[in-house]
Amino acid sequence: MSLSLNQRTTRRWTVAEAVDGCVRHGLEAVGLWRENVAEQGLAESVKLVREAGLRVSSLCRGGFMTAGGLPGDEGRRAFARALDDNRRAIDEAAELGAACLVMVVGGLPGVTPGEPLPAGTADAGGAGGTGDGGVAAGGFSRDLAGARERVAEALAELAPYAGERGVKLALEPLHPVYCPDRAVLSTLGQALDLSLAYPEEQVGVVVDTFHVWWDPRLSEDIARAGRRIASYQVCDYLHPLPADVLLARGMMGDGVIGFPPITKAVLAAGYTGDVEVEIFNADIWAADPDEVVATMKARYEDVVLATG
Repeated sequence: MSLSLNQRTTRRWTVAEAVDGCVRHGLEAVGLWRENVAEQGLAESVKLVREAGLRVSSLCRGGFMTAGGLPGDEGRRAFARALDDNRRAIDEAAELGAACLVMVVGGLPGVTPGEPLPAGTADAGGAGGTGDGGVAAGGFSRDLAGARERVAEALAELAPYAGERGVKLALEPLHPVYCPDRAVLSTLGQALDLSLAYPEEQVGVVVDTFHVWWDPRLSEDIARAGRRIASYQVCDYLHPLPADVLLARGMMGDGVIGFPPITKAVLAAGYTGDVEVEIFNADIWAADPDEVVATMKARYEDVVLATG
């Protein structure tokens, strides 16, 4: 395995700056984000990574496919929009030659990431909302099982499209704290079970230490995933959590995760791809990106690859 810089770790860097930084620091791969690629321009981004001789270890992100769980025309339109956006993401990943397109599948229909629930959500069905898993008065759905069904329906549409273009969709389970608004897949086992209906070159899974370190079935599911592991992403889980839990990721060694057992399990499963460091952290984003990358390289050797 070799080290890759996920662009979000050095958030201030454009695609051009991230590519240049990887070259200067001796990295062979970079993980890109769609909004940054759009700002740089897709054709220019492709040119930059190819001329630098870098691999694109992942493109982040596709997904957010659950809005189709809203009722009637609203749900149908939302589902169609999600499919269209994901097809565009697949096309972008193909152009970049990305090893995978990371899929953050989406939370409960109508719940906006990081925002309060709509006003009036307790009006229907008493204090708890609808009480039957349906749509609450505030315009969002509490139907978790239904949201997961929407993900499966979208995947049935998108996996063949991705396969035709040589792109692997990488389902990323997120820590359960993000289930309401970002990902109704919370365990590696859930993501893996969903992927098994498709050829491994079409659909795989992401092992992100921040999201899965707590799972008592993690080692078993990593072994079961085998060659379906499309991406191994690392960062630490900080304690206590900050007020904005999206920014709870830390540099490896600064939190509670024991990396060696996870890394050994991923290697034993046959993973030979790049290891991305993906960190969402206000202090790290404010720091000198070159210093961040230097620290990242040292912690990768001393913490992620540690044998103790």
